[in-house]
Amino acid sequence: MLRHGGRSESERLLPLYQSMVDALEAGVVVLDQHNQVILANPSARTLGMLREDDQLDLVILPLVVHVRRSKQPRGLELDLPRTRGAGGGRREPCGVNLRAVALDGGCVAIEAADVTEAHRLAKVRRDFVANVSHELKTPVGALRLLAEALTEATESDEETGISADIIAVRRFAERIKHESTRLGRLVSDLLELTRLQGAEPLPEPTPVDLDGVIAEIIDRVSTPAVAKGIEVVVDGTRGLRAHGHEGQLRTALANLAENAIAYSAEGTRVTLTARQASGAVEILVTDQGIGIAARDLDRIFERFYRADKARSRVTGGTGLGLAIVKHVATNHGGRVDVVSEVGKGSVFTLRLPASPPGATLGQGTADGIGARPADLGRETAWP
Repeated sequence: MLRHGGRSESERLLPLYQSMVDALEAGVVVLDQHNQVILANPSARTLGMLREDDQLDLVILPLVVHVRRSKQPRGLELDLPRTRGAGGGRREPCGVNLRAVALDGGCVAIEAADVTEAHRLAKVRRDFVANVSHELKTPVGALRLLAEALTEATESDEETGISADIIAVRRFAERIKHESTRLGRLVSDLLELTRLQGAEPLPEPTPVDLDGVIAEIIDRVSTPAVAKGIEVVVDGTRGLRAHGHEGQLRTALANLAENAIAYSAEGTRVTLTARQASGAVEILVTDQGIGIAARDLDRIFERFYRADKARSRVTGGTGLGLAIVKHVATNHGGRVDVVSEVGKGSVFTLRLPASPPGATLGQGTADGIGARPADLGRETAWP
């Protein structure tokens, strides 16, 4: 900080002013009539308001000149090079909202607020709206076209009296059913993801019986598995309990299992494995499907990201399932990982906190709590 030409009273109060602005998260710089810095806080340097020689960045000077001449406050938004890390660190663009006001004696005070995160969130919202609009446009457009075709097919020829083509009507009706189901799933997944993203830490987490959750998921995916001749297998350790919200865990595991079946070829195998892992429990969903390319692995948990867009349209996927899984894991203080190889399959691992020893189940039953988990031999559910 530099000080020039201050009066004795100002000099006496300057340490007090300095301690006050140092406590602010916003960047603050005060200039004298010669544009010399007489007061600044650490955030001012972090946000890029000051150069390395403690002088104001030249890009801000036009704002200072305008405010000094007009005597009116004025704001400006621009990008400044922000410092990251200790010892100078790396510098990267930082979006800042500047506001300058004129003080007595030709001095000018400038405040800077970091709006980088606000801009990022705004972009996320814009992208989200764009993606939702695109995803909704496809099934809605298909429904409109199918409805028009169905109307034409059901019209009788007034001259010949020939009835509508029943086969065509049924085909269009099936397509309408398919598209409306897809639209319903998209809306349902959007609501679920919005709820998870807005959720506070889990209210009253309870022990969750993983055997029961896995059994429900096996039953849920039985129809698509049988239709494709896929063998669904349960493996690992019986009697494990996670600490969390049963409904969310069921949703996450269902998404992983349904994905595994959707992206697996006929006659292959999907395995659900539960195991202990140093204070945590893990559920692995392993498939022998098409696999995921290395370039896509870092992005598959993003909303609406699809590694195989064409196949996803065929399977009716919404592009939100894995994002839901990620948020469920995060809400539980856990994580979800994936290992995959194209042409060989994928392994998704959902890691969750284990239930404390002696805790009772949320529904009041404590059977088996504290019992030694037994190894569960490979158990084929079907076919």
